[in-house]
Amino acid sequence: MTAARVSLPVGLVVLALVAAAMGSSFMPLDRVTAALFGQGSRADTVILWNIRLPRVTMALLAGAGLGIAGMLLQRATRNPLASPGVLGIVDGAAVGVLLFLLLFSNEANVLTVSIVWQPVAAILGAVVFALVVASLAARDDTRPMTLILYGISLAALANAIVVLLIIAGPVYRASQGLIWLAGSVQSAEWREVWMLATALLVALPALVALIRPLDQLHLDDLSAQATGLAVRRTRVATLTLSVLLTAAMVSIVGGIGFVGLIAPHAARLLFGTGAAWQLTGAALIGAGMVLMADLLVRVLFQPLEVPAGAVTALIGAPYFLFLLLRHGRAHA
Repeated sequence: MTAARVSLPVGLVVLALVAAAMGSSFMPLDRVTAALFGQGSRADTVILWNIRLPRVTMALLAGAGLGIAGMLLQRATRNPLASPGVLGIVDGAAVGVLLFLLLFSNEANVLTVSIVWQPVAAILGAVVFALVVASLAARDDTRPMTLILYGISLAALANAIVVLLIIAGPVYRASQGLIWLAGSVQSAEWREVWMLATALLVALPALVALIRPLDQLHLDDLSAQATGLAVRRTRVATLTLSVLLTAAMVSIVGGIGFVGLIAPHAARLLFGTGAAWQLTGAALIGAGMVLMADLLVRVLFQPLEVPAGAVTALIGAPYFLFLLLRHGRAHA
């Protein structure tokens, strides 16, 4: 575990430098480093700071946020199958964003209102679908698979609504919606990066405050209550923070799936079950997943721009199926 706590951050820095070096033309690491500190050529500095660094930073921040959201969700529900994508939170956010794009963009695919309202629309959509899933699952909370089944059903419903919005809406908005649904960081801008960073900074005090309750929540309800924890209140606060973080991340980068499922599992194996370390590990692994996915599609499909979400789905879907079969047999 100690080795992972040291090697993973170092590996993430190396991966970020490699990602910054890759693009339509390769930039050697010495030029990347020089441009990073303002000592490179003007062309290198412009390419690095205006094009590549926003993309790399957005991938890191979005992946970290999704990893944290997944860890919170799994800890709150005590369900290893839970993730924002599986429980309909991502698809609910998609409904909110697609409605926002439909109502507030013109024929040139330019927003007629500030982009800061896009996360608000995503949050509203995510909250609505999360509340529906929670209320349905609360009717039969004795079955461990109930939450997952309701989540999959509501995610399918949300996805159907999104498809209808794309088909029924103006043609010029279809491409905009499809790019968002796939999940991509290819059009990253610094203002969007700052929005993601702000969301994570705002969530940080709440995460720090939840560290001890999350450790207590790892116990069963009776044991957690015996330690003085208000279980229901803590669970609601944890779920709420997970939904808000997920909505904030996907409102900018789109429906990048399965990061919130895989990152917490890997963090538990590498960093242990302590809430502070598992949150840190989920953030680092989630960041690495999205950045690696984006780097792979840039290298393998150049000059085409393939969404990073395609890679995370390619890895995550079989892993979810494996977990579903294993836990489904356990609770049959």
